[in-house]
Amino acid sequence: MPDYHARVLGYMAGAAILGTGVFLDHFHDYLIWFVPLALIWPHVLYFLSRAIFPKRTPQIRERILLLDGFLIGSLTVYIEFSVMPSMMLLLMISFSGIIVGGLRAWALNVAALAVGVLSSLPVAGASFEPWAPPTLTVVSGVVTTLYVCVMAFYTYLQARALVAAKSQIQYQREQSIALSHKLAKYLSPQVWQSIFTGERDVRLETQRKKLAVFFSDIQGFTELSEEMEPEGLTELLNTYFTEMSQIALKYGGTIDKFVGDSIMIFFGDPTSQGAKKDTQACVSMAIEMRKHMTVLRQKWKSQGIRTPLEIRMGISTGFCTVGNFGADNRMDYTIIGKEVNLASRLEELADPGEILVSYETFSLIKDSILCRDKGEITVKGFARPVPIYQVIDLRQDVGDQRSFLEHEGDGFAMYLDSEKVSEGEREHIIQALDRAARRLRDE
Repeated sequence: MPDYHARVLGYMAGAAILGTGVFLDHFHDYLIWFVPLALIWPHVLYFLSRAIFPKRTPQIRERILLLDGFLIGSLTVYIEFSVMPSMMLLLMISFSGIIVGGLRAWALNVAALAVGVLSSLPVAGASFEPWAPPTLTVVSGVVTTLYVCVMAFYTYLQARALVAAKSQIQYQREQSIALSHKLAKYLSPQVWQSIFTGERDVRLETQRKKLAVFFSDIQGFTELSEEMEPEGLTELLNTYFTEMSQIALKYGGTIDKFVGDSIMIFFGDPTSQGAKKDTQACVSMAIEMRKHMTVLRQKWKSQGIRTPLEIRMGISTGFCTVGNFGADNRMDYTIIGKEVNLASRLEELADPGEILVSYETFSLIKDSILCRDKGEITVKGFARPVPIYQVIDLRQDVGDQRSFLEHEGDGFAMYLDSEKVSEGEREHIIQALDRAARRLRDE
């Protein structure tokens, strides 16, 4: 119930008490003029408050309620503190105060009521007539009960509406979360996170950043697509993308797009650890992808796929333009620049299972990753020939101390990373290798 209607109801109850008291000759006759005033006053106050304070803020509501308390305090003096009518008036103003602003508003109303009493005593005099006729007592109780019941019922309806609204909000929130997770699959997790946390606005804007750009494709995929049914090929490709995406996210890469059997990933945006660490993470990711192809090839071979699939990769580091490209109603978060073209060109030149990197990439990773000089190439958009390097492996994994071993041939494939083998699995692996070695010797 709006404040206006509650106030009208309260003043009508007060008018009924005053009119009954005057009719029974318990109140002074001049108080009969307070009855029409009580019926008109809420409307006058409403229009005045709307004109002066167009916005109905909680503070304005409290101030108007304080005025009500002051008027009721004055009225109790004029009705000579008649106990039952005074208590009923006090109950109504207290009830209204608690509903509007809790205990604070109630305390302020009591203070306003006391001010009304003290300011009216010098004018009306300190007369006390606590006794009230039974009829006045009944009328005071009935109208006050009616007021409290109507207000309580409205409060109950409000509570029900709030519970329903809360349930609806919770449902919409769950729906929004479910929808956002679905939409997240169309965006790189880093980009999705930056948008939904408010770190990034969805608008057409770009910036220049130093990024490590990665391209890869599958050597032999074209031949395989001519041999396999589309359903089987789709399943193979989705498995490949899933496995490689998990590796990319492990190293913090931003997956830009999948095109055919190619993957484009970049490091350094939306989050960056600095050009050196971003580039090292990018090349480390490429090395792990190459190792993981051994596992995938063995899996595909067990499924009857004989075509040997190899991954080839190209990486370049340099300044690119990154951000939202497109139109206001359809955007694509991607990167453009010479380094993107160079990384794509390196991927095209790479042999199966090879990782080619640019000179700037090499200069940032040479301390931790072993590379081999592959000479120079001519790339469109670059004035001079571009030096390129072949990634061999992480320096810590080169030589006798390396943590992994791999070998692949007809009828045999092995990939072992000793650092990832648990103590419980170590003995089982040793036994399996012993059995395989004995069989090879016996044959």
